[in-house]
Amino acid sequence: MTSPSTEAIASPRPSRRRPTAVTLIRTGLSEMLRRRRLTRYLVAADLKRTHADTVFGQLWWVLDPLLQMAVYIVLVTVIFARPTPDYPLFLFAAILPWKWFSTTLNDATLSVTGRQSLIREIQFPKLVLPTASVVAGSFSFIFGLIALGAVYLFYIDRITIWLVFLPLIAAVQFLFTIGLGILLSALNAFFRDIQNVLRHFVRLWFYLSPGLYSIGAIAGNHKPIADLLRLNPFSVLFESYRSIIWGSETVVDKATVYLRPGPPDFLGLLILAGFSVLLILFAVLVFKRAEPSFARIL
Repeated sequence: MTSPSTEAIASPRPSRRRPTAVTLIRTGLSEMLRRRRLTRYLVAADLKRTHADTVFGQLWWVLDPLLQMAVYIVLVTVIFARPTPDYPLFLFAAILPWKWFSTTLNDATLSVTGRQSLIREIQFPKLVLPTASVVAGSFSFIFGLIALGAVYLFYIDRITIWLVFLPLIAAVQFLFTIGLGILLSALNAFFRDIQNVLRHFVRLWFYLSPGLYSIGAIAGNHKPIADLLRLNPFSVLFESYRSIIWGSETVVDKATVYLRPGPPDFLGLLILAGFSVLLILFAVLVFKRAEPSFARIL
């Protein structure tokens, strides 16, 4: 007759090994790439939910950045009396990409908590939720380029061959946004304060980015501050957008020099793209670690 201890040794329970970080990252990336049909469905659902699939919904992506541009023009050129040539185009080179980023990041952060019923009822890879939110926002950004064309009607002389690099800069921004969006969507499922703090943080982030000013102008008088601001990912993105759309400005012998449109910051974009890839890998790892708990905590 065997004792209970003998039976426990003879019939051990099968142990389930915890998947490694590499396995989770590989699985997550595979889900993002292979579930394209599900992603397309969710993109269409997101566009319909935000009315972006309608004419008036998309029209807001044209009107909103133009209205923001008008407000900042009055603030900077009239109230602060800053004499920057073609300042509307200077502003718009940052406002439209920022609207894309802020809107998309907010949607991606809420993508998991906003799909509670779907997560509880259907078994599917949850990683497609923030992915679809970022992709949907990118479609709206493309439509918003119509507003850029409208601004260019007043500054036709600023149109140069350097505009061909616009998709390259947008691709780097897309990588950065999707990495940050995946990470925040996972964290927001556990810490709901993130979605409340995010709005204020994003607003502060814009003012710490060279949207209303240029790094070149600051570097002329405050080089340490300019070097610190260059660590901001959107310093690279805004300066690159502005370089090909408007041009650049710098200070030489205390005099402001304005340059015509030129190439983007290729080195800065390369570094940011590399950082964004690492961010995506880390975000996928965090998301896949947290994913089994979503149905329980939501």
